[in-house]
Amino acid sequence: MLRLLLKFKQNDTHSGLLSVLLYCPQGEVTTFGTNQIFIKSTKLKSPFRYVSERGLHLGQVHIRSATLIFADIMKSHLEHFFQTLEQQPLSQNVRIPPKAEAQRLADALFLFLFPMLSEEPKPARVQYALLRHDLMKLLYPLTQDGGESVANIANGFFDQLPEVYEMLLEDAQAILAFDPAATCAEEVIATYPGFFAIANYRISHLLHRLGAPLLPRVFAEYVHGKTGIDIHPAATIGRSFFIDHGTGVVIGATALIGNNVKIYQGVTLGALQVDKSLANVKRHPTIEDNCVLYANCTILGGKTVVGHDSVVGGNSWLTESVPPYSVVMHQSQVKVRTRPFDEPVNFVI
Repeated sequence: MLRLLLKFKQNDTHSGLLSVLLYCPQGEVTTFGTNQIFIKSTKLKSPFRYVSERGLHLGQVHIRSATLIFADIMKSHLEHFFQTLEQQPLSQNVRIPPKAEAQRLADALFLFLFPMLSEEPKPARVQYALLRHDLMKLLYPLTQDGGESVANIANGFFDQLPEVYEMLLEDAQAILAFDPAATCAEEVIATYPGFFAIANYRISHLLHRLGAPLLPRVFAEYVHGKTGIDIHPAATIGRSFFIDHGTGVVIGATALIGNNVKIYQGVTLGALQVDKSLANVKRHPTIEDNCVLYANCTILGGKTVVGHDSVVGGNSWLTESVPPYSVVMHQSQVKVRTRPFDEPVNFVI
């Protein structure tokens, strides 16, 4: 197979240069006309149709001139590989929502709830109509029964969104109350990555509970990439939730978190054992009301319960339940050496 990479100067309607890939089985270029390419081949009797790299069909575009800039022989294994890639969208079992559109919707829903952050806020009723349309547009290809379930999800989502908004206001107040650096709720809403992650989680969790496929995970991973905070939309989190700093926080799908819980950067609420057979089993811990989990503590296991009003210190490792009012600490060891040092600092781990 011959691959030709050509550049065409188009007419005045289409300015600029356009790179084109031309695939011709067992053929060779014999003539460049003013508006077409002729192929010499025993199996091809008419000029071969050409398509741009962006997928634009150029058959009806008038071409002034063409210049051959690259040609090589396509290797058979590469041709097979390209065909495999082209067949991939046809063979996938589950449709995936377009990530760029999903990310725009995630941001738009956040701005809808907090229009003070929007440069050009629209009336809420107008925003509602636009967001409902965009949500349904993303959900239609993902559902098997189409319109009815999509409408139910969209209706349920917006019906319950006021409650999500009230919970987010409580979350913002919790951050303001317990972070000495926070000066006002507006600062928390506008600048805190922890609050942005919580807001996205509450939106994604609502969609998850309503049965929306895949879209909640796309929302969650978008915010994970922006903030470094990984909250699975299936996790259950109570009211007045506090995440400070947030980088490296991981909250697994079956985690249960009560009300008035505070979490700092690097906290992991994870599974004690990773096994596909446990997919439908509670794998992540339960954190009861009024607990504080300090930086980089790790709490693992579906049967692990941190009792209410407990404190888990930084860098602690916990795989067993602790009763209410517990204090879990990681004990550091300090050794004092004689001077002068015989050697440079040498840590034995």
